[in-house]
Amino acid sequence: MNKKDIEALIHNYHWMAKEVQRLQRVLYGTDIPMRSWGVAQYGIEATLPKGSKGKSQAELRDMDMREERLFKRLRKFEERVYAIEAAASKIEGEKHRVVYDCMMEGMSYRAIGLHLGLSREKVRQMKDNIIDQLCQYCHFVHLLKDEKSVV
Repeated sequence: MNKKDIEALIHNYHWMAKEVQRLQRVLYGTDIPMRSWGVAQYGIEATLPKGSKGKSQAELRDMDMREERLFKRLRKFEERVYAIEAAASKIEGEKHRVVYDCMMEGMSYRAIGLHLGLSREKVRQMKDNIIDQLCQYCHFVHLLKDEKSVV
């Protein structure tokens, strides 16, 4: 994975995160809600067994081809979104982190420059520095590899 691929992944983060939410709604019926945690149930519903939000192996076998394809895409996007988010902690410098966050939102160099009061060229140099830092963080690059190695 080269620098252009990493830059493209960072710029694509915004829509990938939205696609993860959409796929979760399609596959699970809703986003995995955190706001309903701790809600008490009363009556007969409180005694019934609770199912998990994830798909069991039996359900995965019974999925039709479309759901299986969507499930595989969801897993791939979740891995990439997680890797991009985890890489933010490896970036040195507060301005670099702000530029990284703005890149994740899909902002252009000009918009980032206006936001930070920097020139477009300075933002591009900071972006190159961020990409270099991420390339040195080899775990990030390995998480994003598309090719599977054949043993």
